[in-house]
Amino acid sequence: MKALHFGAGNIGRGFIGKLLAESDAEVTFADANTQLVDQLNHSQEYHVRVVGDTQHTDVIRHIAAVQANSDDVISQIVKADIITTAVGPQVLAKIAATIAKGLQLRFEQGNHTPVNIIACENMVRGTSQLKQAVLAELPQQYHDLLEQYVGFVDSAVDRIVPPAAANDEDPLAVTVESFSEWIVDKNQFKGDIPPVQGMELTDNLLAYVERKLFTLNTGHIVTAYLGKLAGYKTIREAIADEAIQNTVRQAMQQSGEVLVNRYGFDRQLHHAYIEKILTRFANPYLVDEIDRVGRQPLRKLGAEDRLVKPLLGTLEYGLPNDALLKGIAAALHYRNADDPQAVELQGWIEQEGVEAALLRATGLKADEPCVATIVAEYQRMAQ
Repeated sequence: MKALHFGAGNIGRGFIGKLLAESDAEVTFADANTQLVDQLNHSQEYHVRVVGDTQHTDVIRHIAAVQANSDDVISQIVKADIITTAVGPQVLAKIAATIAKGLQLRFEQGNHTPVNIIACENMVRGTSQLKQAVLAELPQQYHDLLEQYVGFVDSAVDRIVPPAAANDEDPLAVTVESFSEWIVDKNQFKGDIPPVQGMELTDNLLAYVERKLFTLNTGHIVTAYLGKLAGYKTIREAIADEAIQNTVRQAMQQSGEVLVNRYGFDRQLHHAYIEKILTRFANPYLVDEIDRVGRQPLRKLGAEDRLVKPLLGTLEYGLPNDALLKGIAAALHYRNADDPQAVELQGWIEQEGVEAALLRATGLKADEPCVATIVAEYQRMAQ
């Protein structure tokens, strides 16, 4: 099995690329970082330190790398059996033109073997969004072939992979938590489903996409924004604060009630899942900086993202949401001079006021009672 993976960063190497390689795939990474590509080609292996209740190091071998915008990546698309990504939501659409060129050449060379593409990103139906971007770049005469031979498979991914500390002796090494989850929509594959260990199949993907978004992502971001306000630097420091932990737990339980109502999740099992996530945040072997988790607050305050989407669910079902409102209020306080979105958000607040900035960022309506509550909570936090 030939696998092409876009994104050779920590998540690419420590999560998806690792699973593919351990499934005996020939893995080629595609990345824009020339130095990283050269290092991977020189070493042809890298180390992944897995930390949790126990620790071990896995060696990932028989890998290669190509420049993401080169002719080499086009030739890899022509012969790939599976194509995956871990490039980030902001970059995903930018690789569509490259994928379209590769698929066009694949069809022109008469390769009608099915190929499946899976975007492994923190976004809802990311692969479906990628498909639309690829179709916009692919000449119309190849659209029928794409529909027949190319599977665009949506997925939900979950593994905490913080940035690796500088390591001159082993620059490719990455540290990951022991927990991982990669769930894919089994109905979207074309041809045989690739035998990838750790890839779980479901016919109800949206439930698991929202479970991850409403639980891990919601809890992570509320921890980050409350932790930032309290002066902490890492997620582990913040979640060790009993007051913050209680609010984070409550926020995840409130978003969880939306899942119970919408998808019929077992409440007791979901609460156990929440407690598992809290222990993951407290993992003493992971140094996960608050500014990594909290970055891009405008995206994270969006109507389809981890704060407002569960809030909208609580409004839909008439459920409590006070902890979620605290998380949104804390997001409005997020300051980071190195983050353009954080700077832009604070500019809105200074120029337009808190309520106007809140409405602009979230898409909430001014007449929603929760808006006044968020603004009042913001003012309380400011004091």
